[in-house]
Amino acid sequence: MKKLIVLIAGAAMLAGLAGCDSTSEKTATTEDLLHHRFVLIQENGKEVPADKQAYIEFGEGLMINGKMCNRFFGKTTLTDGVLTSPGIASTKMLCADEQLNALDSTIGQIFKDGAKATLSDKNLTLTSGTTTLVYKLSDLVN
Repeated sequence: MKKLIVLIAGAAMLAGLAGCDSTSEKTATTEDLLHHRFVLIQENGKEVPADKQAYIEFGEGLMINGKMCNRFFGKTTLTDGVLTSPGIASTKMLCADEQLNALDSTIGQIFKDGAKATLSDKNLTLTSGTTTLVYKLSDLVN
């Protein structure tokens, strides 16, 4: 009888764990970002269409490169989950797409101010002030 109770209790615990959210948010670490590419899917809750091809990649030493309207690149640091950079360099073309033009200045500003970086279910969220950018993991090589 005791074995049956233990078995039932174990099954109940497993059933309870199955309902747990495995996509909980966590603070990003260097290891989480290094050598990964993320595609922008949302800006402040508004969808960014995939055809805009906005992305960010993290390389050695947390060097970033990416694209909104223009390409950008620079050295970032990650301290207590906050990504910062004293200055992101970029090309300076004018695009016909207003959203991408605005995102060019947004990306530089959030790295200058510091962006809290969190991960949840293969999504990277960068938050700075009232700006939230959500990226989806999209590595070119699996």
